[in-house]
Amino acid sequence: MHLDGNALAGPLSEIFAVDLTSAVGTCAACGLKGPIAALMVYDAGPGLVARCPGCEEVVMRLVRGPQEAWLDLRGTVSLRIPLQ
Repeated sequence: MHLDGNALAGPLSEIFAVDLTSAVGTCAACGLKGPIAALMVYDAGPGLVARCPGCEEVVMRLVRGPQEAWLDLRGTVSLRIPLQ
């Protein structure tokens, strides 16, 4: 079972000054474009894993420790962030 990409809103707001759930990402595996809020988010390990809703490949990983966070975007070709 997974959550939608809105589950990333709180953790990502600790790192970025803008709401990234409305940013549009492009999956590196299948090329599907869509908002971060549409990703399938799994919270079963030490961090969050976000998968593409089209091909289910991993597009983002986020692990947070007490002093720092690690954000892996290697499954994302690009991320278009609205600055409004």
